[in-house]
Amino acid sequence: MKLSEELLYRGFKAETTIEDITSLDTRESKKFYWGADPSADSLTIGNLAALMMCACFVRHGYQPVLLVGGATGQIGDPKENGERDLKSLDEVEHNKICIGEQIKRVINCNDAIIVDNYDWFRKINYLEFLREVGKNFSMTQLLDRQFVQKRIGDGGAGISYAEFSYTLIQGYDFLHLYREYGVDLQLCGADQYGNCTSGIHLISRLCGARADVWSTPLVIDPVTGRKFGKSEGNAVWLAASDNGGGNYTSIFDFYQFWMNQPDEAVEYLIKIYTLLEPEEIEDILRQHSEVPEKRIAQKALALGVTSVVHGRVAAEAVENLTATLFNRETDFADFSEDELTEFAAYLPVVSKGTMLVDILTKTGLAESKKKAREFIAQGAVSVNGVKVTDDIAINQTAIVKKGKNKFVIVK
Repeated sequence: MKLSEELLYRGFKAETTIEDITSLDTRESKKFYWGADPSADSLTIGNLAALMMCACFVRHGYQPVLLVGGATGQIGDPKENGERDLKSLDEVEHNKICIGEQIKRVINCNDAIIVDNYDWFRKINYLEFLREVGKNFSMTQLLDRQFVQKRIGDGGAGISYAEFSYTLIQGYDFLHLYREYGVDLQLCGADQYGNCTSGIHLISRLCGARADVWSTPLVIDPVTGRKFGKSEGNAVWLAASDNGGGNYTSIFDFYQFWMNQPDEAVEYLIKIYTLLEPEEIEDILRQHSEVPEKRIAQKALALGVTSVVHGRVAAEAVENLTATLFNRETDFADFSEDELTEFAAYLPVVSKGTMLVDILTKTGLAESKKKAREFIAQGAVSVNGVKVTDDIAINQTAIVKKGKNKFVIVK
C-alpha cells in the first residue's frame, strides 16, 4: 500500500494544499515537519493522532523534523473563546523536556531531527522580525482568520497583540526550516491548518518556492461528540505518571479507555491509533463482527495503542492484568503478596490501615469524602470482591474495586 493510499485508509486527510495526493508517493523532497507547543507537561491522545499520521509518513521513507515550541509556547496558540494564561519560562522549559521525550518515543526514527524554535527566535530582534515577516502580511489577510473573527466579533473576548501575532511566529518556523533543512511540507491537525498556511505564504514571498501543508481531521470522542484534548476537559494523557502538573493517565487506565470504546467507534480508532497493517485490521474487524461480545477489536485496539505509547512489555502486562481482574472466576482474596506487588506496578497503592473513604479520595476515585461515602452507601465499592456499605479501615492486604473498572491495591 502506497503512502497516499494508507493516509486515506486510516482517515489521515483533512484540508491540504496538495491537489494530487498521489504526488506524495513520488515527492522529490521527502522531509516534513510537525510541531507541538509545551502548553502542558504531557501530550494527549489528540496529539497522538497527529503523531500517528507522522509515523505513517516515516514508514514510507519520509524524514521527520519534530519541533517543540519553546518560543511559541511562551505565547500560546490562540483559542477561539479567550486568552491563554501565560506560563512561566521555567514551566515552558519543564514541559518542553517532558513532551520532547514523548514525541521521540512515538516517532521511533533514528533519522528524526528534533528542534526548538526558541533556538532561532532568541536571536531575532523585533525590528528584524517586522521587516522580514510583518511586512509580508496584510492586516486584512490576518483579520480574516477564523479564530480572529470569533475573538473580535460580537460577544467575542477580544485578542491580545501577542496571540494575534502567533500565526506570524509559526509561519516563520516553516520559513526557517525550509531555509535550514529544505523542509517543504508541514503536517498538522485540522485546527492548525490556517496557521500553517502562513509559512507557505512566507516561503513563496521570500524564497519564490512552493511549500505544502497536509492536515489530519481532529479525532472526535464518539460518546461526547467533543474532540480529544485538554481544552475539552476530557484529556487522556500520554504520561503514565505525574510530571508535576497532574497531567497523567496510568497505563492501566489508558488501556481501559480503549477497551471501553463502543463498537461503532472501534473501526475508526483502530486505523488511527495502531501500527497494525491494513490486512490485519480487516481480519480483526471481520472476527469482531462475527462475535462482538468477545470485544476482539477493542482488545486489539487497546494492546496496539498502549504498545505505541508505553511499550509492548507494559502493554502486555496490563492486558494480562485486565484479563485477571475481569475474570468472573477470580477470587481477589486468593492473590499472593507477590502477585499484588506485580499489580502495584500498574494500579494505585495505599497502605494498610487506611479508611475506605480516604482510599477513594487519595487515589482520585472520588472527588470528595462526601462523594466517596455516597459510592460506598450505594454498593459501588467492594473489598476483595465483597461489597462494603460502611466506611471501614482496610487492615489487610486487599484489592478495592470501585464501579466497573477502577482498582486500588492495599498492602
